[in-house]
Amino acid sequence: MTKSARCLKRAIGWVVILLAATGFAVAQAPASAEISNPLHTASAHVPFEFGVLVQSGFGVTENRNDFKFLMAGVHAGKVLTGDFGPGPLRGNFEYAVEVFPFWQSYSPKFSREMCRPGGASGVTCSAPYTVGGTFTGISITPTLLRWNFVGTRRISPWVQGGGGMIWTNHKYPAFGGPPYNLNNDGVNSDTSVWNFTPQFGVGAHYFINPRRSIDFGANAVHISSSSLGDKNPGINASVQFSVGYTWWR
Repeated sequence: MTKSARCLKRAIGWVVILLAATGFAVAQAPASAEISNPLHTASAHVPFEFGVLVQSGFGVTENRNDFKFLMAGVHAGKVLTGDFGPGPLRGNFEYAVEVFPFWQSYSPKFSREMCRPGGASGVTCSAPYTVGGTFTGISITPTLLRWNFVGTRRISPWVQGGGGMIWTNHKYPAFGGPPYNLNNDGVNSDTSVWNFTPQFGVGAHYFINPRRSIDFGANAVHISSSSLGDKNPGINASVQFSVGYTWWR
């Protein structure tokens, strides 16, 4: 079993544990029609939330279909307004941050050579070596702007947009030939350990009591170094799904 497969299996295990724990919490919650989510009454009290979540997904464009993502971290947010807006659009505005101290991307491996000017052909390249594979890093989203729909006593949908950054232990994503030449494989033909993550998502909180919720989300995430490296192949689009558990105050 490969390292990425072992990590994915371990992450699936944590998701199962999280779902089992939240399922137990649902079973223990009082079956009362009086349960009301704090976002349903934000005009009287603007709540604060703190939660844990696991997120996973895949690339969806160009030659990125084989890219996979897995991360685990925390989310914190503060509702800034009371409820306002017409009819089904009525809701409130929230500012939040997310930190994923565990972030991994599993990408295809391929051979690269390091090429320099010289030799009879004008270019001299090293022996092939392998790049790609598993990248590990940390992801921080310091700006996450969310609109929480009022919803019902148990369910509150949301939409959000934000921007963050990722640091990886190697320059991401891997770049290089074939064809092997100075443009693809020269000393100035590499990416960056820093990438930016503009994103948009939708999701919902399911409240098991007024101070606890199970959370589900889907995000479209763009990954780009904004040319901090010599090359910026990026990940034009990825789809990432999350499940989490949140405490409210």
